[in-house]
Order: sequence, then structure tokens, then C-alpha cells
Amino acid sequence: MIRIIATLLLAALPLYAGAAGTHATKARAAKVTTAEFTKDGEPNVQSTGVLVFDPTSGQTLFSKNADQAAPIASITKLMTAMVVLDAKLPMDEAVELTNDDIDLLKNTHSRLPIGTHFRRDDLMRIALMASDNRAASALGRTYPGGTAAAVAAMNDKAKALGLTQTHYVDSSGLSPANVSSPADLGKLVAAATAYPLITEYTTTGAVNVTLPDSKRKLNFVNTNALVRNSDWKIGLSKTGYINEAGKCLVMHAMIANQPIVIVLLDSWGRLTRIADANRIRKWLEKNPAKLVGATLRPG
Repeated sequence: MIRIIATLLLAALPLYAGAAGTHATKARAAKVTTAEFTKDGEPNVQSTGVLVFDPTSGQTLFSKNADQAAPIASITKLMTAMVVLDAKLPMDEAVELTNDDIDLLKNTHSRLPIGTHFRRDDLMRIALMASDNRAASALGRTYPGGTAAAVAAMNDKAKALGLTQTHYVDSSGLSPANVSSPADLGKLVAAATAYPLITEYTTTGAVNVTLPDSKRKLNFVNTNALVRNSDWKIGLSKTGYINEAGKCLVMHAMIANQPIVIVLLDSWGRLTRIADANRIRKWLEKNPAKLVGATLRPG
């Protein structure tokens, strides 16, 4: 019996050693981090489409696939808010959520109950801050002429702003046919900063909303974690995500005491877009001369 047990223990040793080696390999891999800068000293961004833009001078500081159109997901909601505000609709008007606002394309969830009424102002706040698709749908649906008219206004506004690679098909961004390029989105973000409600709502960290019928309170938080980070001075922010678009982020922020627009499209993983934004910020803070008119080559 003793001889049999010894034989079994010896046979198990290679398996244990292999498992231990696998765990060690995974542990080493977990410690591997992406370098903040390339060998050329530029931000080592991992997002597929990138633009770093100085809205004051109009200068592009860094770009990567900046002229390539791609799905933009909920970044669409910025344009939705712009055309609703342009229409000067009463923001205190009660808007009912209906079955038409249920997402049947991606089956995303909303905590806003069908049949309840919310002020248009509250719907815009929730759509911009928490990226709620049902709220954005209601904003488009109650635009004069309905959703089709809202989308037409969005595309007309894009043309007026000179966004040549931008096209919208809905007010929420759920369709991958909502597309734009980093170069176009840089212009869009710069234009959106002229709307005080958009800058306020996209940079609100969290808000409590009372359901009109049950009086139950719902807490919504900003989908951009950097908004809640006191190290950043953000003047406008919007995130986006659908499978076809990847993780997206646009921001207008003060970096090295200058306004900077950052556009990040198709980031992989949960935190890559945040890491890319931090790399860009560190790059500009490390190289302040980049902000005084030097012409940079695309990354």
C-alpha cells in the first residue's frame, strides 16, 4: 500500500509543477503594463482612432486614424442634445416614456419605467451623464416631427459644422450606422462646449432622480470615471459603447493650463480608454512645448 501511495504522489508532482508554473506565468503577465510613451516619445495610445486637438488654435497635436469613420455609439447623444436645444423646446415639459423608447436593437436595459413622465431637462441630463438610451430615444421621439425629423436635424447640423464623415440614423447611438471620424468628433466636441447645459450635464458626477409616480429615488452616475477624479479638469465628456464601436470617449479638458479636446474610438478592454486619456495628459504635461504651435506628425 505504501508503495502504491508513493507512486501516485510521484506521478502527481509534474502536474503540480505544471500548474504552479502556469500560475506563475499568469502572475508575471498580470504585472506587465503598457508603456506610457513610444520610443519616439509619443503617447502609446491603444485606441484605434485618436485625436488630440487644440480648439483655440485649431491645431492637431496628435492623431491616429483621425480621418477614418467608425461607429461612435453613445457619442451620438451629444448631437441629439444639440439639436434639441437648438429647437428651443421647453425643458420643463413633461415627456412620457412609451414602448417606442424600448431598445429592441441591442436590448439594453433602462431603469426609467415605461409610462412615467419626466421633464425634458431630466431626460437630457440622464442621457448625457448616465448615457441612458431610453432617455435619448424619448428626446428624439418628442422632437417636432418625431425621431425622423430629429435625425434629419442631426445630419443637417453635422453638415453645417463641416463634419464630412459623420452620419446619424438614431438619437441614442445604438445603431452601428451612427458613424464619425476622430477629426469630425474633435469639431463636434468644440461646438458642443458652446451649450452650457451640455457642459454641465456631461460633467455631473452623480444625480438622484425621483420617479414621478412612486417617488422612489434612483441614483445615476457619470459613465466617465475621470469626471469623478479631482485630478482632472473636465469641461465636457461623453462615453460610448456598442460591440461594433468598442469603448469610446470624447472630452474637453484643461491640460497644462490649456483647453484640449481628446477623442478616443474603439478602445479594447474596460479601462483602456481611461488609460489612453491619462497617457495623453502625461505626454502633454511632460512636453508643454507641444502646446505652443509646434507641428506634430501623426502617430
